[in-house]
Amino acid sequence: MNKLYKELSNDWYRLLTPLEEYREEAEFFHKIFDRNLKPETMLELGCGSGHNAFYLKKWYDLTLVDMSENMLNLSRELNPECSHILGDMRTIQLDKKYDSIFIHDAIMYMNNEIDLKLALETAYVHLNHGGAALICPDFMKETFNSLTEHGGSDGPEKAVRYLLWQWDPDESDTQYTADYVYILRDANGKIKTEHERHILGLFGRDKWVELIKDAGFESKTFKDQFGREIFYCKKSE
Repeated sequence: MNKLYKELSNDWYRLLTPLEEYREEAEFFHKIFDRNLKPETMLELGCGSGHNAFYLKKWYDLTLVDMSENMLNLSRELNPECSHILGDMRTIQLDKKYDSIFIHDAIMYMNNEIDLKLALETAYVHLNHGGAALICPDFMKETFNSLTEHGGSDGPEKAVRYLLWQWDPDESDTQYTADYVYILRDANGKIKTEHERHILGLFGRDKWVELIKDAGFESKTFKDQFGREIFYCKKSE
């Protein structure tokens, strides 16, 4: 598991991705569900620090799953009224089914076909009949671009900046590389840097559609405000 979700999470994660950056996306996801399903219960697989859940919980009874205990602890601080469960979206088996399932960019860590297939099957088996999953990959092969970007924010005492270098070392496989450099300034003004590499999934649109269908779903796509394709996956009645 990457440093970002372990030893760096408690002190630095909220400065790397501030809560308010998630509001607009969460409202968009809610509109898709509201227009197509109007669910009451939702299971989020790969909830991370609970930033999406902070906004979604006003509309849904949320159960939140992540494989990082550190990230779940951050989410518990924000969302104490939600259920939190430690688990892996590829293998978790709960004794409850839900009206809807939400998988945000954590789906990108499914970097081979077997893992993506397992995550989609997990979503399917945890849905009520007639329910739907919203799955939100950052990229498909057709939309991927190598790039660099930077960000971060200042807190009352600490501050963080990051540089992301995103590139695809082998266009024939189902992975791309995201190298992050974090610049961390503590309350005493001391600076340290950390580097880590995330290996993320990159599948063609046709492969996404094939695997979603194989899992048992009927799917359609929506484009979000950033131009990304979002899969709305309906479980048959």
